[in-house]
Amino acid sequence: MNREEKAEVINKKWFNQENCCDDGKDSEFKAIIKNFVYGDNLSRNILTDKQKVLIILTALTTVQTLKPLIKYTKAALNLEVKPEEITETLYQCAPYIGISRVQAALDEVNEVFVQQNIKFPLENQATVDEATRFIKGLTVQQSIFGKENINTMRENAPEELKHIQDYLSAYCFGDYYTRGTLDLKMRELITFSAIICLGGCEPQAKAHASANISVGNTKEMLIEAATQCLPFIGFPRTLNAIGCISAVCK
Repeated sequence: MNREEKAEVINKKWFNQENCCDDGKDSEFKAIIKNFVYGDNLSRNILTDKQKVLIILTALTTVQTLKPLIKYTKAALNLEVKPEEITETLYQCAPYIGISRVQAALDEVNEVFVQQNIKFPLENQATVDEATRFIKGLTVQQSIFGKENINTMRENAPEELKHIQDYLSAYCFGDYYTRGTLDLKMRELITFSAIICLGGCEPQAKAHASANISVGNTKEMLIEAATQCLPFIGFPRTLNAIGCISAVCK
C-alpha cells in the first residue's frame, strides 16, 4: 500500500473514518498531516497500537493541545484501550509535567468518558497507603536505577534537599509507579515520552532512557516512542531525544 492507502486504513481503524480534510478550511495542510501522521507514523509496527496511542496521549497532555487529546482519547477507546489505562497514562505524567497540565487533560478525557457512557468512579488503582508509600516507592526506585545508586544519591543530598529525595521516593515512585493497570515497562515509556516532550530536560531524558533499558524496553522502542511524539513536538525536540537515546544505548 502507498501512504494514502495506509492513511485510510488507519483512519478507519483508529478514528472510524472521521474525515479531517473535507471542511474546506486548510484542507491542503490537513491532507499533509493525515498522510504523514496516519500513513507514515501510525502505520509503523514496532509498537502496538495501545502503546502508540498512550504515548500520543502523553505527548498531547505534556504540550497541552487538548482538542486533539479528545480525538485521540476516542481513538484509544475505539482500539479497546481500557478507560483505566488512559487515566493511568495521564496520572503517570504528573510528577514530570506538573499537576495542572494533568488535571486540564483529565477534564477533557473525563468528558469523553461521560459521552461514551463510561461509569464513574473508575476502579481504584492505588496499592499503597500513607504508611507504605515511601518504602514501596523507594523499593521501585531502587529496582529501576539500582539500589546502590539511589542510596548513594540519598546519602549525598545536602540537608536542604533531602526533602526532594523523599518526595521522589514517596510521591513520584510511591504514589504513581506502584499503581495498577500499567506495568513498569509502560510507565517508564510514558515517563520518557513526557520528558522528551517537555524539552530542555536532557539529563533526565538520558536517565529515563537508561531506566527503560533497565526494565526491559529496547533502544528500538525508545526511538519509536520519540517517533510517535514527533508530529506533536517537532523535529528539534525529537532529535534531542534521539541524541539522549544514542548516548545511553551505545
